[in-house]
Amino acid sequence: MAKPPEQVSGDRRGRRPIWLDWRRTGRGLQAMLVGGLLSLISLIITFWTLPQISSDGRMPILRLVVLLAVFSVLMRWVLAGVAVLIGSIGVLVGGLLSQFGVVYLGITVDQGVNLHGGPEAVLVVSIVMSSVSAFVGWIAYAGSDDAYVAEVMRVVHRRARKITAAPKTGMLIIQIDGLSAPLLNWMVMSGNLPHLGGWIRDGKHSMVEWHTGVPATTPASQAGILHGGSGQIPAFRWYEKETGRVMVTNRGRDAAEIEARMSTGRGLLADGGVSISNNWSGDAEHCELVFSRAALPNSNSRGYVRFFSSPQGAARGLVLCMAEMVKELFQARRQRRRNLVPRVNRGGSYIFLRAISNVLLRDLNVSLITDELVKGTPVIYCDFVDYDEVAHHAGPTRPESLQTLEGLDRVLGALQRIIDILPHSYEIVVLSDHGQSQGSTFLQRYGRTLTEVVDELVDTTSEPVAAVGTAEGWGPVNAFLTELSLRRSVAGSVTRKALHAKAARGEVELGPKDCEPPVGADEQMLVTASGNLALIYLATTPGRVPLEELELLHPKLIPGLATHPGIGFVVVDSLAEGPVAIGRAGVRVLKTGRIEGEDPLAPYGPFAPQSILRQAELPHNGDVVVVSRLDEYTREVAAFEELVGCHGGIGGWQTEAVLVHPTRWELKEPPVGSDAVHTLLISWLEKLGQRKDVQDPVETKVEA
Repeated sequence: MAKPPEQVSGDRRGRRPIWLDWRRTGRGLQAMLVGGLLSLISLIITFWTLPQISSDGRMPILRLVVLLAVFSVLMRWVLAGVAVLIGSIGVLVGGLLSQFGVVYLGITVDQGVNLHGGPEAVLVVSIVMSSVSAFVGWIAYAGSDDAYVAEVMRVVHRRARKITAAPKTGMLIIQIDGLSAPLLNWMVMSGNLPHLGGWIRDGKHSMVEWHTGVPATTPASQAGILHGGSGQIPAFRWYEKETGRVMVTNRGRDAAEIEARMSTGRGLLADGGVSISNNWSGDAEHCELVFSRAALPNSNSRGYVRFFSSPQGAARGLVLCMAEMVKELFQARRQRRRNLVPRVNRGGSYIFLRAISNVLLRDLNVSLITDELVKGTPVIYCDFVDYDEVAHHAGPTRPESLQTLEGLDRVLGALQRIIDILPHSYEIVVLSDHGQSQGSTFLQRYGRTLTEVVDELVDTTSEPVAAVGTAEGWGPVNAFLTELSLRRSVAGSVTRKALHAKAARGEVELGPKDCEPPVGADEQMLVTASGNLALIYLATTPGRVPLEELELLHPKLIPGLATHPGIGFVVVDSLAEGPVAIGRAGVRVLKTGRIEGEDPLAPYGPFAPQSILRQAELPHNGDVVVVSRLDEYTREVAAFEELVGCHGGIGGWQTEAVLVHPTRWELKEPPVGSDAVHTLLISWLEKLGQRKDVQDPVETKVEA
C-alpha cells in the first residue's frame, strides 16, 4: 500500500545507515556476485567459441571480468555527464557503441588476453561478447524479473537515500492496451497474475468494468481519458471531405492536428504530469514517445540515458529482439500445425513489431517511468502495447497473449517495489483503453473484402477506394525516426538521406500506408475500416449524405449491406428521424428508440443504442456506418481488417475495458465512456492535492 505523505519524513529519519542495513548490503553483494558470475560465464563461452581471442591461462579471464565491470561503470558516468551536450540521439548511438567500447578497452588493457587476426577481430569479439552476455543474462533471469528491470531496482536502491521526498502522494497510471475486463477477471481467478491479482485479492485495489462506447480504439479512449475529448474521433482512421484527407490517429502530423482540436490546456497531465508512449500528451509539458508530439525524450532524461548505456538495456534488447522473433516464428508455426481457427497470417513486419513492443519498448518504458518516480512527478501515464500487439495476430485468449500479460504483471510488481523503496508515495491505477474481440475476418468468411462488396452495390465508374491498414504497430517506430530525421546533426542528415523515399512529407512512414484516395470526377466511394467498424463516404458529396439521397444515388447499397450475412447493421442519417440503424429484419430509430421489426442492436448489449447514437453524431463520421456480424454463441465478430483479435466497433469483449483502483476511492457506479474516466481520474488527483486549479485544503486551513 502507498505510504501516507505524513509518514514519509519519519520513514527517512528511521532509516539505518547503509553500512548497518544488512539486508540491503546483502542484496548488493548478491547482485555483484551474480553479475560477476554471469560475466565470467559469458567470457568463457566467448573464448571457447571464437578463434580470434585467447588468454594466457585463467587469471587474465578473471582480471577481464573486473576490468569490464569498472569500464562499464565509468562509461556510463561519462555518457550521463555529456547527455545534455550530445542530446537524445547521441545517447542512443553512444549507448549502443559504448558496450562495444567497454569490451575493446578491457581486451586492450589486459595483457594476458590475445587477439588474432586483423582490425576486424576487435569488432567481432566485441559484438559476440556483448551478445553472449545478453543471452546468458536472459537465461539467468528467466522466470523472474527481467534482467533490465532487476538492474533498475538496484539503481533505485543506490539512489534512494539521496532522493528528496515529494510533498504529496502522486499517481502512477499504467494502461495495459487491449485488456478486457472478462479476461482480467479470469486471469485473476486462475492465479496467473500474482501482483495485480494479489492487490485485488487482498483488498488493496478494486476492479471495475467500464464501457468504452464506439469507437473502441486506443486513440478515442485515450483522447477521452487524457483530454476529455473523445468526441473528436469517430474511428482509428477516417476521411475528411473538407480537406480530402484520410486522418490516421497514430500518424504524427495527423495526431498533432487532432490534439490541437480537442486540447483545452487542462488535460489529465497538465499540472506537472508526464505522458509516456501514448497517442496524446494529456497537456503534459514533458512527453516521451508521444505520437502527437513526435519527439524523443528530453536529453536530460536519466531513464533514457540509463537504458541506452546499460549492458542490460539497448544492447541486451537488440539481442533479445532476435530471440523474440524466433519465438514468434515457432508459435505461428504451432498454430498452423494444430490448425487453430480463427487465425491469420503472422508473418511480415509483425514479427519485427512484436520484438520491438515486447522487448525494447517495455524495458524503455520501465526506465522512463522509474526516472519520473524518482523525481516525484505528480502523475505519470504510460501505455504498454505488448498484449494488444500480440493479441491482434495470435488471438486475445491464446497462450502467447496470456504470457504477455504475465510479463506485464511482473512489470507492475517491479514498479510497486520501486515505489516502496522511494521516500515518497504513489497510488497505482491500472486501466485498459478497450478490450479485444476474436473471430475469423470478413475476407476469410466470405472471400471478398467489404470494399469489393460495396463496389458491387454502387453505380459508379470508379472503383471504391479502401483505406484499410495494419499500420497501428508502426506508430512508435515512425515517431522515433521522424524526430531523428528532423535533427540538425550528422545522425539527422544520415537518417534524412537514408529514408528520403519514406518521408515525402517530412514524416517517416514505414510499414503499410493508409491511402490518400484519388478522388475521381464522378461520385467516388471511400471505405475506411477500424476492426469490425467501417465508414463509407461519398467523397465528392459535401456534408453528411442522408438516407433519402443514398436511395436515389445507389438504391442497392443500403439493402445490400444490411442483408449481407457478414454485417450486423448499418447506420445512416434520415432527414425525417435522424440516425437510424438498419438490420436484415428490422430498423431502430436511435433518437426516439422506435423499433420496426427486430431490433438490430439487441445482440450488441444494453449500451449499444446509446453508443451508436453518439458515434453517429460525431464530426467527420461516415455517410454510412457499418458494423460486422456478432455470432450468437461464440460472441465472435468479423473484422474488416486481417486481424484475428480486433477492436474499433462493438460486439464481444472489445468495449468491456477495465479499471483497477485503490479500494479507498469508492465508485458509486462504473464509468461509461472514456470522458467519464477522465472526470474520475481528475477527481482522484484533486483528492491527492495534485491539481493546481483546486486550492489545497491544507493551505486554506493555514491561511484561515
